[in-house]
Amino acid sequence: MNMDELNRQIKACRKCRLAETRLNVLCGEGSLQGRIMLIAQAPGETEDREGRMFIGPSGRVLDDLLSAARVPRSRLYITNLVKCMLPKYRKPKQDEIEACFEWLDREIQLVNPDVLVPLGYYSAKYIFARYGLHVPSKKEFCSLVGRLVLVEEIKILPLSHPAVLLHQPHFQERVTVNATFTLSFAIAAPIGMQWNFIFRTVPFVRITLYLGSQRCVQRRRVSSSL
Repeated sequence: MNMDELNRQIKACRKCRLAETRLNVLCGEGSLQGRIMLIAQAPGETEDREGRMFIGPSGRVLDDLLSAARVPRSRLYITNLVKCMLPKYRKPKQDEIEACFEWLDREIQLVNPDVLVPLGYYSAKYIFARYGLHVPSKKEFCSLVGRLVLVEEIKILPLSHPAVLLHQPHFQERVTVNATFTLSFAIAAPIGMQWNFIFRTVPFVRITLYLGSQRCVQRRRVSSSL
């Protein structure tokens, strides 16, 4: 099966109640040769209306971060754990995740990325379970944000959703636009490379990991070392 056939099946899916409330089913977008796959939770209202990935407010934040790292979105593959919008932005139900995980699994097989980047708790929970890792609780997820996990020749980097910046816009001032290294080099680097070296030298990664930690520790002051 190729990606075009998979996308046709995704668009025709009516496996769960979300088929009754959605406007569009969102397939993944980006490079099928992408070494990095971002996995968000579900489409937002704008994405559901327009049928495109990350084009709402969170998408603009993502574009700003990618621009700071000088990484075009076209070099990534971006998808969702749940392919249909969740009514009133509620959390996904387990049977909805189970109805959708077949599509995500096939996307991972077809793209075969080096790095999986689940954005948010539910995406991380599923990816950890898929690879036989300890499934974190919501509290444990806070401590996993920004930690690189190596399993089965693939890297997993759980991060908080870009929407964090929508609620903490002052962090935007910390985004460094003259990145010395790109995101793709950083998280597609050889397994043996020291992650603390990457963390210190790649502004996008450093900022993103820091932003992720802020979701778990509210009202913490911005680190002067950033």
